[in-house]
Amino acid sequence: MLATFLIGLREGLEAALVVGILVAYLRRLDRRDALPKLWAGVGLAVGLALAIGAVLTFGAYELTFTAQELIGGGLSLLAVAMVTWMIFWMQRAGRTMKATLEGGVDRALTAGGLWALVAIGFVSVAREGIETTLLLWSMVQSFGDAPSALLGALLGLLAAVALGWLISRGALRLDLRRFFAWTGGFLVIVAAGVLAYAVMDLQEAGALPGPFTAAAPIDAATGAVAVGAAGFPFGWAFDVSSAIAPGGPLAAVLQATIGFMPAMTWLQVTAWVLYLAIVGAFYVRGLRPRRRSAAPTPRPRTEATPLSQQGAS
Repeated sequence: MLATFLIGLREGLEAALVVGILVAYLRRLDRRDALPKLWAGVGLAVGLALAIGAVLTFGAYELTFTAQELIGGGLSLLAVAMVTWMIFWMQRAGRTMKATLEGGVDRALTAGGLWALVAIGFVSVAREGIETTLLLWSMVQSFGDAPSALLGALLGLLAAVALGWLISRGALRLDLRRFFAWTGGFLVIVAAGVLAYAVMDLQEAGALPGPFTAAAPIDAATGAVAVGAAGFPFGWAFDVSSAIAPGGPLAAVLQATIGFMPAMTWLQVTAWVLYLAIVGAFYVRGLRPRRRSAAPTPRPRTEATPLSQQGAS
């Protein structure tokens, strides 16, 4: 619940700030007549996110187990890709977001088309909406407690709307740079866990080699899939199910926050470690302030040559 609350809060606050910038700019231009078009686009984006969530939730039960695992793994990979792109996009474009949005509104108002403003509202919110839907769906699939997860996400979204409204009214000051920096780091960890879950889905479907395929190394003593060093590379990296119950609250908390599962394959662990190492390093690097180029060394002053002498020479 805490993990999905933070995801709903971050993604919802991104969308709320974008909409707040657009609404404030239209009001500053005294173009309140264009607000219904903007809100129509926002409503369409929210409707699209809800529709995608409904299809993902209720549309896979008629499929075979293998097909469900393939779709689940593929959508989880898509969620990881979208989250990764949005994290770095916010780092790069966050400083110029306001000017970019206001420029888009100016072009839409100049063109005078109905669909231009609708499109701005739709695109501005649809990115966060689709990303949030895919990420939440992947997390619910991974640790199973759908009611608590969805309640946490809903509370996060409501809190984001309230914070966005207070910020737009000037009633609340929030260090957005620090907020997005910390929540962005949290999303990197969550995305690593979703990636590990996607690998498990694809292994269960047979799309990747693992404990469920003929490539799994077998322990000669027990006849089961090997665990530990003997299970490398397509067996189990570890199995602590006897100490941490797979369906217990501790397992749910660990899986929702850091992507830990009581039993993980070597491919899962490898994907998790590589994602954190590579994406985490680039993310931390992007947080560092850019060094300004050293100022050029001033040249010694010389007496100016009179224009008459310049012409003569």
